[in-house]
Formats: sequence, C-alpha cells, structure tokens
Amino acid sequence: MNKNQVEGILKNITGKVQEKAGQVVDSKEQQAKGLGKQISGKVEQTYGDAKEAIKDSNKHP
Repeated sequence: MNKNQVEGILKNITGKVQEKAGQVVDSKEQQAKGLGKQISGKVEQTYGDAKEAIKDSNKHP
C-alpha cells in the first residue's frame, strides 16, 4: 500500500463523516463538500492502485 492509497482512503472517510454531519445539521454545503472529498479520495486511491500495479508489473518480466 502506498501513500496515495492511504491518503485516498482517509479523504474518503473524512468526506463521509462531513457528509453525514451536513445531513444532521441540514447543511447542503457541508454535504456537498463531503461528497467532493469522497470523490477526491477515490480518485487518489485509484491513482495509488495504478502506481502499485505498474510497480508490480515491473517486478515481473
């Protein structure tokens, strides 16, 4: 697991918490920010996954 994967997971979790908090206080802005963090986290995690796949493919000729 690389840095991008870990940071992506953390952003996704933070975004979910922020989205739920926005629902509790009925703030559409906080919900939207939470969804944005989740998307950003998933993108970063996918980037990290791709980096790992490339690194692994380079190990095996």
